[in-house]
Amino acid sequence: MKKIRIGMVCPYGWDTPGGVQSHIRDLTEHLISEGHYVSVLTPITDDSLAHEDYVVNAGKPISIPINGSVAKVLFGPVASSRAKQWIAAGDFDLLHLHEPAIPSLSLLACSAAEGPLVGTFHVSTPKKKAIYAIGPILEPIVEKLTARIAVSELARFTLKDHFETDAVVIPNGIDGSRYANAKVIDKYSGATTVGFIGRFDEPRKGLQVLVDSLAIVSRFIPDIKFLVAGPGDSSEFLKNLDQQLHNRIVFLGRLSDEEKESFLRSIQIYVAPNTGGESFGIVLAEALSAGTAVIASDIPAFKAVLENGQVGDLFVNEDSADLARVLVALLKDNERRSKLAIKGKLSAQKYDWQVVAEQVESVYEMAIAGGQRVSLSSESKFWSRR
Repeated sequence: MKKIRIGMVCPYGWDTPGGVQSHIRDLTEHLISEGHYVSVLTPITDDSLAHEDYVVNAGKPISIPINGSVAKVLFGPVASSRAKQWIAAGDFDLLHLHEPAIPSLSLLACSAAEGPLVGTFHVSTPKKKAIYAIGPILEPIVEKLTARIAVSELARFTLKDHFETDAVVIPNGIDGSRYANAKVIDKYSGATTVGFIGRFDEPRKGLQVLVDSLAIVSRFIPDIKFLVAGPGDSSEFLKNLDQQLHNRIVFLGRLSDEEKESFLRSIQIYVAPNTGGESFGIVLAEALSAGTAVIASDIPAFKAVLENGQVGDLFVNEDSADLARVLVALLKDNERRSKLAIKGKLSAQKYDWQVVAEQVESVYEMAIAGGQRVSLSSESKFWSRR
């Protein structure tokens, strides 16, 4: 497609780890590498943690509960004013708004702008739950969108369920080569290393389910090692664990991108014990790309990524005993684990940015086909003059 000017809006704190932020960062950098101009408007807690020159700081976010998690978002008159200033100065061909149906910068930008507007919906949540309970208020905003993208069938269903509108499904993207070619590091590798990445303070990430499986797994695999990466207080997970098992679990803290890639490439098995609230499962795709066997809870989002157990093993959600059973079986079957890893790596190719970005750009082309450009809405211009 021709080179265009894209305004990208990230609703969540840029310097807070999260799948949406990673998706926006990678998509932006891919688009820039193809010659497009991209500016990202986003909340930032700490300026020193936002190094990218394409990022525009809209202000400090506040924490609000969304879909079983706590998200850092920015909303209100000051944020609205900054969004309008950014739109007016950007001379954009198109705005790409992520999660425009939650109170955030994306909603404010969508409300203030007119012209080619693309929205990506990441959240999967039951009707009348969480922030989507105010759906009727948001419907006029969602209807303004020229095109809608959902990152999964679950996210698409959520959009249809709440707003009676549809979207094209384009999954989150990954740079598969980074994981496939990552350096294997000794401290992560070994015949019985099992990995987990997630925030400890979010119960839905399922770390407790994994920890609770350790007592059973260690009976059959005495040299098992659980490697746990992510921010949070590890003491809560150790206090109820048999003292003799403490040396079987290692807390690594937050990993850099490069460390994460090597981590996923080095471990024998990656476990995703999330208990719900996921619409996709980007870390599963990353682990598959690294050539690592994956075990995940049988929540719908993970079943979809693992093709109903064809490219990764599933266990009964929130059942640590079943996780232990599946984990022990896969650790003891080297041939099956190797075959599963190969199948998973092939399956993950559809999530590579070379494939995903082309689909996103096709949506962009459709959105700008009318020849309009992004501008402030008449109402926004009126209030800006007052």
